[in-house]
Amino acid sequence: MLRTHTCGQLRPEHIGQEVTLCGWVDSTRDHGGAVFIDLRDRYGKTQVVGSPESGQQLVEQASRLRSEDVIRVEGKVAHRPEGTTNPKLDTGEIELRIESLEILNRSKTPPFSPTQPELPAEDLRLKYRYLDLRRPQMQQTLLLRSRIIKTMRDYFAEHHFVDVETPILGRSTPEGARDYLVPSRVSPGKFYALPQSPQLFKQILMIAGYDRYIQVARCFRDEDLRADRQPEFTQLDLEMSFVDADDIMGMIDGLVVRLAKEILGLDVKTPLPRMSYDEAMERFGHDAPDLRFGLELTDCTDLAKQAEFRVFRETADAGGRVRGINVTEAAAQFSRKRLDELTDWVKQGFGVKGLVWFRVEPNGSLWSPVSKNFSEDLLARIGQRMNAQPGDLLLFVADSWELTCKSLGALRKRLGAELKLYDPRSMHFSWVVEFPMFEWNKDEQRWDAMHHPFTAPRPQDRDLLETEPARCRAQAYDLVINGSEAGGGTVRIHDSQMQQKVFNLLGIDPQRARERFGFLLEALQFGAPPHGGIALGIDRVVMLFGGLESIRDCIAFPKTQKATDMMTEAPGEVDRKQLDELAIRLAAPAQK
Repeated sequence: MLRTHTCGQLRPEHIGQEVTLCGWVDSTRDHGGAVFIDLRDRYGKTQVVGSPESGQQLVEQASRLRSEDVIRVEGKVAHRPEGTTNPKLDTGEIELRIESLEILNRSKTPPFSPTQPELPAEDLRLKYRYLDLRRPQMQQTLLLRSRIIKTMRDYFAEHHFVDVETPILGRSTPEGARDYLVPSRVSPGKFYALPQSPQLFKQILMIAGYDRYIQVARCFRDEDLRADRQPEFTQLDLEMSFVDADDIMGMIDGLVVRLAKEILGLDVKTPLPRMSYDEAMERFGHDAPDLRFGLELTDCTDLAKQAEFRVFRETADAGGRVRGINVTEAAAQFSRKRLDELTDWVKQGFGVKGLVWFRVEPNGSLWSPVSKNFSEDLLARIGQRMNAQPGDLLLFVADSWELTCKSLGALRKRLGAELKLYDPRSMHFSWVVEFPMFEWNKDEQRWDAMHHPFTAPRPQDRDLLETEPARCRAQAYDLVINGSEAGGGTVRIHDSQMQQKVFNLLGIDPQRARERFGFLLEALQFGAPPHGGIALGIDRVVMLFGGLESIRDCIAFPKTQKATDMMTEAPGEVDRKQLDELAIRLAAPAQK
């Protein structure tokens, strides 16, 4: 080894020892003949000193060092002089007095310092990711990620799960997002697809008798990106046989307890609270509600039908919904200008007609520019329905059920953060269950699977598949952490006839089903056990446990929102020879 200790390891008990350190020069200070160097590695920082006792040549060599130079120093550990200790550093009581210094590599002047207090622009960070990864915050995040994955592996190993790797090169199957395709050189005109998930393979493993499967799996989806989505991502994937939904959620409850305790020092009670999809949408307007604060949605559609206010009455009469939230004790915080800004944000962002607001006056009455369109009795009943108190602000949206959910759910989330209604460091874990099996695709006039086509319906809803698919509920469950979907799973269909019945409803005829899923359909006929599973988004779990805003900050080499790697400049062009080998001819993209 080139070093005997790391830069975060030395303590007063090492004083008098001869040691060797290696690392990056964080900073240098020349104090009239003595050169002080802060030497850094991922373990910490140590002050090393080149003094006249070290020799004039060594002092001159040290004085020429620049930030990010890589050096190796040998010397003796000593107490820092009285009054110069640094309580902010674990090594702040000692220093290393250099006896020899070797420059292992010189550094160009970096575009930013890994230890500068202000965060560099993200495009600069991504272009020089190797410098960004030297930042202590990034190192702490990747260490957190490593701890979380290790804790997950240890937990499932204790519960007798088998870690199995599934293929990266597979067959294209319709799973919701676009596939990333890989051309085959030996089979011209044919393509592999990178897996959107190991879904089919883990079901095959259950049929094969491996009743507890686990994998830290790489997955790929060609879809529009955002702060918490990447084209390639990592998930904790598991599947279990001879279980029901309660068994799977119970297993994850135990994992949450372990993670919360070992990573954050929190005690979490189980079973985690559960809420149906219908309840979540009615109360919070979102299928992954943040339960750290209130601001629940309240339906006033029946009262709206009695109003002279046309927007309310016509929406209610047409089958729409009038729903609102009570922002308690907030009326004084919202000027007319601020309310207009909220109204524009809701209208432009979600396509609703507008945002109607009422202030609750000191006498308990409701006032708004539109209050003249309501009788005093109706205003009183609306206030009672909304549990309004003096000083509250009532916000309403009148539109379709879907748009009231989207707009008020987003407004609730925005106000929760802006008004600081919760501790951002707090953690809340819950389940949302009993999702709809299907959602109607208006563009193609057909049903789509809400989760995936292998999801089993609730036993009591099986008859609804052929009569009322909209009412059919799935054996599906999502783990929600702080208002983000951290994972989702389902009990699977293990009967080939039921699977084809669902395929038929989704417009996948038997011939196409055999082409795409023939191996699974055939396997289901060879003694398939009841089974189900879940996938947790590791990137998102790390983001939430680390209190980060974007999963790009917890992935070593992420892509931008255009799915590009700014450091390697991927994707890039390839040689004509490579395309010829793959029998690929490029064509100009179609005009939009």
